[in-house]
Amino acid sequence: MMILLPLVFLVVLHHTPVTLLQFYYHNNQQIKEYLFEVNTANPHITHLYSIGQSVRGQELWVLALGVSPGRHTVGVPEFKYVGNMHGNEVLGRVLLLHLIEDLVEGYRNNETWSLQLLNSTRIHIMPTMNPDGFDSSDTDCMYSQGRFNHNGIDLNRNFPDAFAGQAFDEDKREAEVQAMIGWLQTETFVLSANLHGGALVASYPYDNSNGGSELINGASVSPDDDVFVHLAKVYSYNHASMYKGNRCTESRPFLDGITNGYKWYALTGGMQDYNYVWAQCLEVTLEISCCKFPPVSELPAMWTDNRKALLSYIQQVHLGVKGRVFDSKGAPVQNAVVEVVGRRNICPFKTNQYGEYYRLLLPGNYTFTVTYPGHEVLTETLTVPYGPDNYSALKHDFLLHKTTTTHQPFSTTQYHVTCNTDLNAGAVSVRRERTGLAVGLGLVMVASYVGK
Repeated sequence: MMILLPLVFLVVLHHTPVTLLQFYYHNNQQIKEYLFEVNTANPHITHLYSIGQSVRGQELWVLALGVSPGRHTVGVPEFKYVGNMHGNEVLGRVLLLHLIEDLVEGYRNNETWSLQLLNSTRIHIMPTMNPDGFDSSDTDCMYSQGRFNHNGIDLNRNFPDAFAGQAFDEDKREAEVQAMIGWLQTETFVLSANLHGGALVASYPYDNSNGGSELINGASVSPDDDVFVHLAKVYSYNHASMYKGNRCTESRPFLDGITNGYKWYALTGGMQDYNYVWAQCLEVTLEISCCKFPPVSELPAMWTDNRKALLSYIQQVHLGVKGRVFDSKGAPVQNAVVEVVGRRNICPFKTNQYGEYYRLLLPGNYTFTVTYPGHEVLTETLTVPYGPDNYSALKHDFLLHKTTTTHQPFSTTQYHVTCNTDLNAGAVSVRRERTGLAVGLGLVMVASYVGK
């Protein structure tokens, strides 16, 4: 759902300059006012919209930034940052507001780094996914209330889970989760990060496992594990201290400041796994502060600690290869399956409504297979360079040839997952054969205090 700015508000603020953002914890109304003000002052590079409402009816605002902020542009990858999923983990709210200010001011001042990012990327920033939880939170460092939404549900345990056999059932999904799922069905997000607190580490998929072949040496390893490790290290090593891996007394040491989510502790119904499995968006969970509600006096230093990492991570959306798939008549096709040999995803990556595909890959040689009904299976090997330095992944289109044999798209049998037929529409369902894996209640309780 998209909500447009009220006309009266636009008239009042049309010539109002953006106020210099101060370091404090803006409440939900103040965040809304700031986003409106930024959007009104910078309509050429920002677009403000809501993806839905919280349980208590508060809008879930998103500010998109880019040279075409109001709509997708073919060839321009979509990126998102989401903050405050747990209402009492609040540093993300502050950092994302300051990131908005930084990007906008950089663009207005013709600074190269901002021009390059906004000219090549559409960046979506949601300062708070759980405004209701924030309203009920207090300022205790680790044991504060406000983690859950207004219904007392942990939003990072409420998504469908391919490993846990959770079918997509809207009646069992919280309003905030439904809004997020709907958002993922309307935008072709390529890369994402979810900002949390309570630890200092970059955690990557998988968060869960059913004890199958993905379970290796205590980690639940995805087909794109090398890319996830790279992404996590990009953030940790561009952060002032995360890469050191031992900065918080309440959590274990983390080599290089990163961890496989499952190896840290198992998590069912998490958002990052849902992004990756069903929305083909690679998402990392960023634990950005040892204290969930840091003192206001520490906020300027924490922004300085995270600024370079936040910007560097966005730039990684240009890893790998991107392009379009065309049928035998030269028309772009939706739902063509684009696979990388050796990377058998639970749900195959498919082209969107514009015939686009995006695959985040490290430099190297990769063999692609492209499958579309009524056409021959196309196999091509590509040499992929490192794209982020040039703010563009390798561009390569696939041209299909018609055949009399209909090839069925790939479907996995290992997890018994029913994937979306359309990338940007429809529901999903999942079932699996149980293998006896269970997460103890005590472990779940620990999770509520140390992150994720």
